[in-house]
Amino acid sequence: MRLQLLLLSIFACTSLAADKPNVLMVLIDDMGWGDFSCFGSQEAKTPNVDRMAAEGIRFTQFYVNSPICSPSRCALTTGQYPQRWKITSYLNNRADNERRGVAQWLDLKAPTFARILHDHGYATGHFGKWHLGGQRDVDDAPPITAYGFDESLTNFEGMGAKLLPLTLKPGDTEPKKIWADAVRLGEPATWMLRSKITGGFIDAAIPFIDKAVAAKKSFFVNLWPDDVHGPWWPPVDKWAEGKRGLYLAVLEEMDRQFGKLFDHIRNTPELRDNTLVLICSDNGPEPGAGSAGPFRGSKTTLYEGGTRSPLVVWGPGLIDKGKAGTQNEKSVFAAFDLAPSLLSILNIEAKDVAFDGENIAPALLGKDEVSRQAPIFWRRPPDRKTVSPTLPERMPDLAMREDTWKFLCEYDGTKPKLYDLTYDRSEVTNVADKNPEIVARMTKAVLAWHQSMPQDNGPALGTQTLKPKGKEAKGKP
Repeated sequence: MRLQLLLLSIFACTSLAADKPNVLMVLIDDMGWGDFSCFGSQEAKTPNVDRMAAEGIRFTQFYVNSPICSPSRCALTTGQYPQRWKITSYLNNRADNERRGVAQWLDLKAPTFARILHDHGYATGHFGKWHLGGQRDVDDAPPITAYGFDESLTNFEGMGAKLLPLTLKPGDTEPKKIWADAVRLGEPATWMLRSKITGGFIDAAIPFIDKAVAAKKSFFVNLWPDDVHGPWWPPVDKWAEGKRGLYLAVLEEMDRQFGKLFDHIRNTPELRDNTLVLICSDNGPEPGAGSAGPFRGSKTTLYEGGTRSPLVVWGPGLIDKGKAGTQNEKSVFAAFDLAPSLLSILNIEAKDVAFDGENIAPALLGKDEVSRQAPIFWRRPPDRKTVSPTLPERMPDLAMREDTWKFLCEYDGTKPKLYDLTYDRSEVTNVADKNPEIVARMTKAVLAWHQSMPQDNGPALGTQTLKPKGKEAKGKP
């Protein structure tokens, strides 16, 4: 009798999931707001993403919750501010994490979108960069599957099976291994050219998706490629000169590899009308490589160029048909809003989870140009008071977006900067002196938020002139 009830429960859960939409989350590492040609790039050609945009919706006022990778990924994964879990900069080796006052990995107590869906009968898979634990000498982190994924395949920054990069440039007689010691962070480990690794993740994701379809289960899949994060290794026959040239060559090759997955979903009847695909970047671009478009700042900074991300949402059977190919310039929301919004679309209740994100599902589906109601707050990575040790400009510690206003200041509220993004989206003209009441209100709000969150070592480190350490010196935070 108990076995029959268990089987009936499993069948009911599976059937329930099969009736719900699928979700594919494509999160690109270190890509600028202005790098897709559908977001205005005149240098790169990204036809596969452009086609998704032409059939879906582009969002121009979408933000990530940190200007650097690990905390940005934490917010997307949990629907909460990454500060709650002490992930406020990229996760590095154990000693450096302690120095900066950040966690070694994402606490298993954190809510995750994948775990919620898994508990509701979804097939869940993660393919690509993780960087939420299990990197460098942090070899006791939980496996990716412990966060609610049935299957995972990652790179050198996560625990579990992985694809590891071989590098090859013009003139090389044989490829070279990098991150060779990452094998100890999980096997099996497959070595392949870095220029082909996104295709490797896609070649693992497609069978996972097909298996879910065959089992009549809905799926949630992360595809998190790291191609456009430096150092850049395009195919030898597409090699280019300079940082920007290499970046563009890698970006275009990544887009080419996307085509196989996007076409598979588009051309499979069971998938096309019941799958929502979201494509964005985890933070702004590295200076001199990607483009933030019209925005000031880059990766690691709290200016718009560091936190504003291009977002494309595709789903012909789910979004309003009249909105296909349109651009939403009004809805203001952030990555942590996606989890509660997608759960609303999937008609799944996350009991006992207090999201910081809000439900903006009507915007994602093209039903209404709604925005989140509460402000968005940011705190700089504790080790990034300057963009880099070679650039002396000292960055604001805190930032806030409310209505059309963008506000930045120090930890104590001094050095206020206020911009009206309606007229000054490039954050050129500081109007703080002309709007003392707005400055006072926003200072009080951002400081209250900052003080309510667990602290890191940003105040102490902000007084130092930092030098790159270890792997970071090689451009791989």
